[in-house]
Order: sequence, then C-alpha cells, then structure tokens
Amino acid sequence: MARNPRRDLLAGLTVAIVALPLALGFGVSSGLGAEAGLATAVVAGALAALFGGSNLQVSGPTGAMTVVLVPIVAQYGPGGVLTVGLMAGVMLIALALLRAGRYMQYIPAPVVEGFTLGIALVIGLQQIPNALGVAKPEGDRVLLVTWRAVEEFVRTPNWTALSIALGVAAVMLLGARLRPTVPFSIVAVIAATLVGQLFQLDAAPIGDLPSGLPAPSLGFLDLSALGSLLAPAMAVAALAALESLLSATVADGMTVGQKHDPDKELFGQGIANLAAPLFGGVPATAAIARTAVNVRTGAGSRLAALIHAAVLAVIVFAAAPLVSKIPLAALAGVLLATAVRMVEVGALRAMTRSTRSDALVLVLTAAATLALDLVYAVIIGLFVAGALALHSVAKQARMDQVDFRPDLPGEHSAEEHALLAQHIVAYRIDGPLFFAGAHRFLLELSEVADVRVVILRMSRVSTMDATGALLLKDAIQKLNRRGIAVMTSGIRSGQRRVLESVGALDLLRREGREYATTPEAIAGARAHLHLAGVLPVVPVAEGTSR
Repeated sequence: MARNPRRDLLAGLTVAIVALPLALGFGVSSGLGAEAGLATAVVAGALAALFGGSNLQVSGPTGAMTVVLVPIVAQYGPGGVLTVGLMAGVMLIALALLRAGRYMQYIPAPVVEGFTLGIALVIGLQQIPNALGVAKPEGDRVLLVTWRAVEEFVRTPNWTALSIALGVAAVMLLGARLRPTVPFSIVAVIAATLVGQLFQLDAAPIGDLPSGLPAPSLGFLDLSALGSLLAPAMAVAALAALESLLSATVADGMTVGQKHDPDKELFGQGIANLAAPLFGGVPATAAIARTAVNVRTGAGSRLAALIHAAVLAVIVFAAAPLVSKIPLAALAGVLLATAVRMVEVGALRAMTRSTRSDALVLVLTAAATLALDLVYAVIIGLFVAGALALHSVAKQARMDQVDFRPDLPGEHSAEEHALLAQHIVAYRIDGPLFFAGAHRFLLELSEVADVRVVILRMSRVSTMDATGALLLKDAIQKLNRRGIAVMTSGIRSGQRRVLESVGALDLLRREGREYATTPEAIAGARAHLHLAGVLPVVPVAEGTSR
C-alpha cells in the first residue's frame, strides 16, 4: 500500500502533532468536550483513510463542522449531535451510491471563498469566551455570544487567559512565516501548559479526559427525535460532502499524478460518520489544513493518515492526564491562529477585483455564514451566483437588423431592391433565446411597423427553452394580426422540438413560411409581396429565369 513507508511514517507523525491541539480545540468548541474531538480524530481519521477516495486526505473534527454543531448541541444536547452524526453518515453513503460526488465541481469559486471566509470569522468569534477566560454565555448565535463574553470580561477581566491565547496565536502565526515546516501549534501549547503549571496561572484547563476510547454504544440514540433531527443531519451531510471534496481537490492540486474518486470519498466519509458517534465522537469531515500538512511532509499513500490516527490513539490511552492540563485559552489561541490562516487574502483580493458579481456573491455568502448557518449560506451563494450568471448570459443575446440585399438570389434591378427594402425587414437573432433574456428583444420585434414582411434569421440561436419559444410564437401571432408576414430561416434541429411543443413550428408551416436558408426566405417574401400586389409582376425575359 505504501510507496515510501518511511516518508509516510514521518508525515503521519507530523500531522498527528498538528492535529492534536486542533482535535482538542474543536471538541471543546463543539460543546461535547475535548475527548469527543480526540475520539473523532482517531476513529473517523482511520476509517476515512481506509475507505475514502483520496490517498492523501486526513479527516477528523473541523472548524466548519463545529460551526454547524454548536446550535445543534444547544437545542438537542450531546445525544442529538451523535444521532445527527449517524444520520449524516447514512446520507453520505446514499450520496455515494447515487454518484453525486461529481456535481460538487459546479460550485462557483466565489461561493467557496465566501464560505471559507465566513467559517474563519465564526471559528475566531467562537474562541472569544475561552480566550478571555470567561464562561461561555448562553445562546447559539455567535455574534451575540461574543458580545456577552466581552461584556463579562470588561466586568471581571482575566488578563492571564487573554495573554496565553494571544501568545499561542502569535507564536503560530509568526513561526509559520519563519519556519513553515515546524509544528508551532504543539510547541506553543506545550509552552503555555508548562508556564501555567509552573507559575500556577489563573487559566482554566481542559479537565479530566478518559484514558481510552469508550466502548461502542447506541445508548445515545433517541428514535423519537429522528424527525426533528432530519434537517440538521442534512446540513451536516452537505457540509461533510462539500468540505471533503474541496479538500481532496486541493490535495490533488498539490501533487503530481494523484486524483481522488469523489464518490468513493463520500462513501468513506459516510462510514467514518457512522462509526465516530458510537465512540462518543462528533461528525467529521476531511480537514484541508491537515491534508495540506500531510502532502507537504511527503505522504504518498493512506498509510500516513492511518499513522496519524494511531499516534492520536496512543495519546488518548497513554497521555490523557497530561493533555487534561492544557489551558483552554491555549486551545483558543490555536483556533484563533487557524482562523486567521484560513483566510487567503490574495484569493479574496483577486475574487473581489474580477467582477462585481463575484464580489457580491463572496460577500453575501460570507455574511450569510456569519449570520445564519453554513448550509443556508451555500444555498444563498449558489442562488445569487446562478441568478447573476443567467443575467450575464441573457445580456449576450442580441437581435440586430441586417441588410438582406446581399442574400437576394439572381439579378435584380435597383428599383426592385428599393421596393423590397421598403417592405421587408430582416433580423438576425444571436445567442440564447430563453426565459432570462427573451422578453427584451421579442417585445421589440412585436412592435415593428411600416413593413409587410419580417424575416428572422435563426441559425445563430445557441439555445432555446419553452419560454423563449412561447414568446417567439406570441410575437409572430401579433405581427400576423397586423398583416405582417413572418418568415424564418436556419432553424436548427435542436430547436425544432421546443418550437414544435408550443405550436410555433406548426404556425410557421401552416403559412408555408419556414425556410432552410435566408435566400429561400427572401424568395418567399418576394412571392408573398407579389401575391399581395405590393410588388409588380416583372416580365421574365426570354432565355432567363427568376
């Protein structure tokens, strides 16, 4: 399985060192405690590595998932979170069997960047109570909880906790710039713990951790609550799918020759989320930061992620008393630094400078993530991005009046050219003819005046839907009622079905006004004008033909 076991071993050890404070911190932030974060990192990390679709993914508790879990804990308690994890696991497996993984590639980049920015803001704000050394206020709205925590700190400041949190964050951020390969998160946490123990600083520790994983149990499952937990489970499953496939894509981009299987990755995440709650773990997903560390340190196979899980398991069993003494403020500092590092300033700057639409989608998605929740944020981002994209496509559609005289077949006198130009107008329709843009120029078409024939050149229509076809039919009928004949040319085979379904094609065929080419349509228009007595019948000279 391993291409280079030694490099995978080193990568696994490095990722475990990076993952330990993150697992503890995200467990605490979720409301289920540090032990839940460790259990998730061990169980989900191992199973996702075994059954997932990427050789380089590292899974476990993540900040994005924590953001979703906090309101679930507040409303349903720990049992509700674990039940949601099981339900989400089933949904992820179902998505894998339905081969839904391929559709994640259609999420626009501004939605992803806005989503990431919003998550970073929420993660950072969630750490404020522990960073300030105050008890977490009641509530599940992060802005309100943060404000209450600040008010409590102002009344009874805890400068020790704040100093530890800011110190740990500063060491991580500055160290990452100076020595990117050194895991400064664990260095900073160990230093903060030693200083706190030596000087008996007023900083609350994590608390007692169980020395080992609990036995698998379904005692938390409340079948009567499954209906009310369906919506939260869908949110968790959607987030796990989104973050895992984004992480796998990032991992592929950092390597040469690696390519993940999106459906298999969903299956692996489903298995991980089915198992983690049985051991007291929270819902899990692939972690972009840990996966990036895994790749950068030379991982070449799943062995590295398995070693990461094994090292964390050893820590759970052998070092629980030591881990329990880590100050909560130190973990808050780790997550504050993590939130800062999640924000790619260059990518945000490029996205906001590209187009106004991209900037709007990014800002709305980030704001919705902060004010609402992640799933609503993605839905809002997708809806706005889709609406703006449709508007942009619709603007590409044009209807231009064109000079049809170069298409006149045969030899014609200047007088006949002039007469035809007085009574025939030709339009060329370019681009899509669909609901988002057809109203604008088909309304203009129905108001054409002072002509007897309108020729529509349709060969450049790129796509057409039922709305566009109905509007075209309506415009033709309005012109016909005013005594203006409508001829069409160049209708593509792909457009015939939709025109036929609304009766527009039958309307043209009944009058004999559908032609394959523009010259044929012009000949039909000339014949119509002859029959109407608008054009005089010109004698045909002997030996010539018209």
